[in-house]
Amino acid sequence: MAAPALITLLSRPGCHLCDDAREVVSRVAADLGVAWEERDVTRSERDLLDYSDMVPVTLINGVQHDFWHVSEQRLRAALVLLARGSDPPEPPGGLRPGSSVTGPGPG
Repeated sequence: MAAPALITLLSRPGCHLCDDAREVVSRVAADLGVAWEERDVTRSERDLLDYSDMVPVTLINGVQHDFWHVSEQRLRAALVLLARGSDPPEPPGGLRPGSSVTGPGPG
């Protein structure tokens, strides 16, 4: 049996993209019966260093899943795979905490 999933939404105050992400995460978590939490990156130096330019960021069981935009379809698919005992797909660009973001910004 697969371990229960936990979605973590990394956000910051005043972030309109975080507001949108919160709605998606809340809806998906409720639909699939998955626990979720929200963490303010401004309360942790480590989170600020790792994720400041990427919020909102979603983690599934501590592994980065998405950033800047939370895709409801991708999140649902990853959680279904996890429930079946498969690993969720890699985050876009294969980024992990501590990686640098290059290229165009959000939007």
